[in-house]
Amino acid sequence: MKTFGTADWARELERRGELLRVREQLSSDLELAALQRRLFRKGAPAVLVEHVEGARFPAMANLYGTEARMKALFAGADDALELLFAAHADPKRLLLAPKEWPRALRALADALPREVGGPTAPWNALPFDRIPGLRCWPEDGGRFWTLPQALTEDPDRPGWRNSNLGMYRVQVDGNDYVPGVVGMHYQVHRGIGLHHRKAIAKGVPLKVSVALGGHPAHALAAVMPLPEGIPEIALAGVLARRRFRLFRKDGFLQSADADFVLNGLLFPDDKLPEGPFGDHMGYYSMRHPMPALRLSSAWAREDAVFPFTVVGRPPREDSLFGAFVHRITSDLVPASLPGVRAVNAVDEAGVHPLLLAVGSERDVPYERIRPRELLTQAMAILGFGQLSLAKVLVIADGSRGDAPDPRDVPAFLRHALERADWRRDLHFVTNCAADTLDYTGGELHAGSKCVWAVAGDPVRSLASGIPPRLPLPDGFSDPRPVFPGVFAMRAPKWTSAENADREISALGTLWRGAVGPEFPVAVLCDDSERLSSSGADALWGIFTRIDPAHDVRGVGESVEAKHWGCEGPLLLDARSKPHHAPELVPDEKAEERVDRLFAPGGPFYGM
Repeated sequence: MKTFGTADWARELERRGELLRVREQLSSDLELAALQRRLFRKGAPAVLVEHVEGARFPAMANLYGTEARMKALFAGADDALELLFAAHADPKRLLLAPKEWPRALRALADALPREVGGPTAPWNALPFDRIPGLRCWPEDGGRFWTLPQALTEDPDRPGWRNSNLGMYRVQVDGNDYVPGVVGMHYQVHRGIGLHHRKAIAKGVPLKVSVALGGHPAHALAAVMPLPEGIPEIALAGVLARRRFRLFRKDGFLQSADADFVLNGLLFPDDKLPEGPFGDHMGYYSMRHPMPALRLSSAWAREDAVFPFTVVGRPPREDSLFGAFVHRITSDLVPASLPGVRAVNAVDEAGVHPLLLAVGSERDVPYERIRPRELLTQAMAILGFGQLSLAKVLVIADGSRGDAPDPRDVPAFLRHALERADWRRDLHFVTNCAADTLDYTGGELHAGSKCVWAVAGDPVRSLASGIPPRLPLPDGFSDPRPVFPGVFAMRAPKWTSAENADREISALGTLWRGAVGPEFPVAVLCDDSERLSSSGADALWGIFTRIDPAHDVRGVGESVEAKHWGCEGPLLLDARSKPHHAPELVPDEKAEERVDRLFAPGGPFYGM
């Protein structure tokens, strides 16, 4: 039986000229992460580090690190997935295309998991104190698995058909963990949460099998947003173009192709401190009590390779996951959300903080002055899978064909700003669940959301630069242009909500009538030079730093029938606040140690 472990993929990539080997010993403490970040920035091949300090397993990085490599890994499979998702969205499309039936049948056959007797390669028990891991950022609370695949079954309906395969990071040491206990961090609105809740209601522990490695499709499937009722391991089979192989032992449903597997139990109310961890928004997710996975067994292939990635401020390797997922699932959203034509979770803004969407105003075809049905569609988006994590949702009317593709972020924002009426178009959802990784709301899992809906004809032309003769109160300085119609300025250091109210009030007094409608947005920040240095810096610096209910303000603001609005400009308070998580900063010494690999005589010299 052919195996599909990470070592097999390393040999395949080497045959294609897409793998570099590093024979120098590197540490899993910051050095491997520093290397991966640099390789990704350079668009480098995958790399196999043969000697990892303190570990008997080699490590592999940058497996998914370029768009071309992603296409090569899943050549043909992505077309099959697009076909199946399109058929799910509109079954008639497939019925009327008999030439596609053989490909669809092959994909459906691959989707059926295959039960085998055990691991597909020689394996050994893995001592709990020898579990490999990776520390990526200086303030990380320990070593982690960054590409885990956690497989659970529905306690009420066991079996693979009601399973969940999700990527929830695993902390293998540090904090209060001892050998045999690891941390499970899963966010709100995740499939494992439903299984865990059912297990708690039954008063039994949830069985979890966490795999690492195996076919590259398995990790990708673990992050796919799927409609309820479609198990990720079925999708993994289609992506891999071969059935997902699994086996059951000691009551655990396990991946047979994995390089490493940890089997354990999540007991009700059993938590330990987990984190900090440098996360994909570019900040740390902080130390919090999270479910503790009590291990009952662990095993590794004899030729196991430790695969890893490093997350942080986008773009990173996981950004390519997002682009791939968006492409092959683009038909799912319009089919599931009537009237919604396209969505884009903006990677540069940290993914969930900013979501752009094109909807349709269909209810009143003879009058297009204000958003109506767009609000219904926005509420549907905020109740749909992982899109529900969006913090700021901008939705534009696409019924007249003039709304840009939401993937063209500058054009889309310009379209929205030209039509914005701040007295009418903003709608807030307060005291609600928020992305676990977003600390702008002041506490874990809590915050607010804002829907900005625009329809109709432009009401302004946007100006570039900054307003002429801009009056600034004491403590404000260095205004700089960001986007057409948007400028940023350095504001006093944020100290309290009361002081922020006074500062924004002073701006409102000075700017009323002094800042024209051609400048509909102003941003308060700590460093206007940095925020305005690029579009990506602006998107990240604004949307990862605001909580809509607290930080979206305006000149001439008022509340009528509980609806907030302002005359304009809109003021976005994107200053750093004491409750925010700290920004990720690389370790200088680790970066210097990796420098030698790119110096003359090093394996990456000249790259």
